[in-house]
Amino acid sequence: MNTVTDNPHQIPAMEGRMSWNVPGAGKQCETWFRVFGDLKSEMRPLVILHGGPGVTSDYLTLFSDLTQKRFIPVVVYDQLGNGQHLDIYHDYDILGHSWGGMLGARHAVRQPGGLKRLVLMSAPASNKLWIDAQEVLRRKLPQSTQDVLDRCERAGKMESPEYQEAVQVYYAHYFCTLNPMPDALMESFGWLEKDPTVYFTMNGPSEFYITGPNKDWTIVDEAHKILVPTLLTNGWRDMAADSCVYPFFNLIPRVRWVQFADSSHMAHLEERQKYMEVVGQFLQE
Repeated sequence: MNTVTDNPHQIPAMEGRMSWNVPGAGKQCETWFRVFGDLKSEMRPLVILHGGPGVTSDYLTLFSDLTQKRFIPVVVYDQLGNGQHLDIYHDYDILGHSWGGMLGARHAVRQPGGLKRLVLMSAPASNKLWIDAQEVLRRKLPQSTQDVLDRCERAGKMESPEYQEAVQVYYAHYFCTLNPMPDALMESFGWLEKDPTVYFTMNGPSEFYITGPNKDWTIVDEAHKILVPTLLTNGWRDMAADSCVYPFFNLIPRVRWVQFADSSHMAHLEERQKYMEVVGQFLQE
């Protein structure tokens, strides 16, 4: 592990790599991580699970705001990975964004003893609800954009530049409304262009045309097993529409739902100060 200081607020940080034997891959895999703050302090660490699948954690490193303002140690990593490597498995919180929220929820239903609080950020309770929501949202796009999406999907041309440009219009409405999009976000999701293998395999060609095994994912039948205090968040114009997240609110016994009026899928970027305040207060109640 190396000590680094190249972060927004010059907070003491360390980064390193951990290796894992993954039977399904038939080889040893490696994961990068970064820790902001001091894991040996009395403050409970927050582990951040990034979205995707198939992107990196760069767009979530600004959660170091919580380290600067509240002294909460923050762990970000590029999946694979878990807390055992850092010796925090006995006492930690989790914040999962989008796909990362699906992972966080699945982890929480197992009721691990070390998990104390959970934040589900723009995460769907099932991919059927997600797909249904995307269909509603895309019908609100300009008609010309809808026509391109429909025509390319009928022709099986989802990898064409025309289709990808139409997808970017959709993202500008419901993924991130900031223009231009922050560099860290572009860096994370740029990996989908460099190597789309994971995303295409698990999801498919787009968020509203899911053909991979994630299509049938659901945790609706188990969400009631999440017993830790849970904060549920989404944006007013979020890809994770209310219909996607409502089962968490309905089924988790100790849950609070906060919606961000000026945000889409990236409330931590679009309403950064407010989002950090809401999460920070929840974690330290």
